[in-house]
Amino acid sequence: MTLQQTDTAAGPRPAARRRLSFRTREKIAGYLFVLPDALGLLVFVGLPMLLALGLGFFEVDGFGGYRFAGLANYRRMWADPLFWQSLGATLLYAAMLVPSLYVSGLGLALLVERTNAWNGVLRAIFFLPQMVSLVVVALIWKMLTVEKIGAISRALSPLGLGGISFLGNPDWAMFAVVFVSVWFLMGFYMLIFLGGLQDIPKEYYEAARIDGAGPLSSFWFITLPLLRPTSFFVLLVSLVTAVAGGAAFDLIYVMTKGGPANSTSLLIFYAYQQAFQYNSFGYAGAIASILVAVLLLVTLVMFLLTRGGRFQYE
Repeated sequence: MTLQQTDTAAGPRPAARRRLSFRTREKIAGYLFVLPDALGLLVFVGLPMLLALGLGFFEVDGFGGYRFAGLANYRRMWADPLFWQSLGATLLYAAMLVPSLYVSGLGLALLVERTNAWNGVLRAIFFLPQMVSLVVVALIWKMLTVEKIGAISRALSPLGLGGISFLGNPDWAMFAVVFVSVWFLMGFYMLIFLGGLQDIPKEYYEAARIDGAGPLSSFWFITLPLLRPTSFFVLLVSLVTAVAGGAAFDLIYVMTKGGPANSTSLLIFYAYQQAFQYNSFGYAGAIASILVAVLLLVTLVMFLLTRGGRFQYE
């Protein structure tokens, strides 16, 4: 019996078990890490968005009464001047907050980039506001900015600015809310930029120093280009935070109640007022759906302008 006949008689060999490549296993592990957060977003963000979208087509009185209204809430919104004022206030807040957070977060990260005991203390101090409730932060800043008797007004009195009503003047109220928002959030974005700075190889700076490049040139031609992915993440997250009013709602509710003259009434706060003060839940749902549409639009524009964060312009 030949060798070939022996192999045939013994039957087919079992197929060798195929092992997943390292890259495939790495991808699977990444998806598994993201899965809990994705499920949380789906349940606590995605489903409420869909419910708000559906609620916008009904008139809801808050006591269990539902009546299909079609596009009545959206027609009401189109003719509502307070809605357009709130939309303008939201865009203004975002236009002021996003660049301020980028500059302050990157500036603080550059300040405390080196690892030493002193910078460790500074990092803790800058991040400390994140450990305090936003309601407490709003109450403290509200007391500090009280006209004439607040600590800030007293400090500005020698400059002739002690009589400014930061929260009672429509020209100043939005600046006050943005300032407190930046003060509260800049420590968080500092940590994000700090992680990006620490990922840049130090050899690049050493080579630039040998070639005669100064700190400004190194920052412009090395730091900023290599921080593009981090910059994209910071801009995207801060833009979504600004439009959605994640940090602003508590501040506005405690400090200004949307005033004075609705100058700080962001869309998220106006939707809250319609739902829980006037029991117009259907109209609030329509406003929320527009807010979601604005968020999706600005996110899409951000991706198109930066090509998914790569910033590869031709």
